Amino acid sequence: MSGYCDVAPGHPLHGPYHDHEYGFPQRDERVLFERLLLEINQAGLSWETMLKKREGFRRAYEGFDVDRVAAYAEADRQRLLADPGIIRNRLKIEAAIHNAQVIQRLRDSHGGFAAWLDAHHPLDKAGWVKLFRHTFRFTGGEITGEFLMSLGYLPGAHRPDCPVQARIAPLSPPWMAAAG
Repeated sequence: MSGYCDVAPGHPLHGPYHDHEYGFPQRDERVLFERLLLEINQAGLSWETMLKKREGFRRAYEGFDVDRVAAYAEADRQRLLADPGIIRNRLKIEAAIHNAQVIQRLRDSHGGFAAWLDAHHPLDKAGWVKLFRHTFRFTGGEITGEFLMSLGYLPGAHRPDCPVQARIAPLSPPWMAAAG
C-alpha cells in the first residue's frame, strides 16, 4: 500500500495511524482484536470512516475487551445495532462476538492470539486467507491481508523509502524476520 505513504503523512486521521501504528508489530490482545474488528467493519467503507469512528467502536465494544465481547447477549446486539458511533451491520456485529469467542479459544490452544499468529507464520497471503476463513468470521482476502499487513505479518504497509519503514525495521516485524 505504498500509496498510503504518499497521502497519509500530515493528514489529521491517516497521518498518526500511518506514522505510529500501520505496519508496527503488536502483541497485545486488545490491540489485535481492535485491528481485526476495525478491518472487518471497514469492508465496503473507507479507512478514514473507521478512523473517525474508532472512539465509538472503543466505547461500544468496551475497550475491545475480548472476554466482555465474547459474552455479549441479545441485549448487547441490540445496543450495538442502535449505536450511531459504530457501523450498524448485524453480520459485522455477529462476527465481532464470534471472533472474540475464537480468540478466547486461541488462549487455550496456543497461549493467545499473538501466539496463534506466530505459530502459523510465515504463510503467504493465500495461506493466511485460507486459515482466517477457516478460523474467523467475515475475513476475506482484503480484510485478512490488511489486518496482517497492519501488524507486520505481511510486507507492503510502507514503501521501502518511507521514513516510517526505517522506524519499523528495528522492531523486526515478522515478515522482515522471515525474509532475513
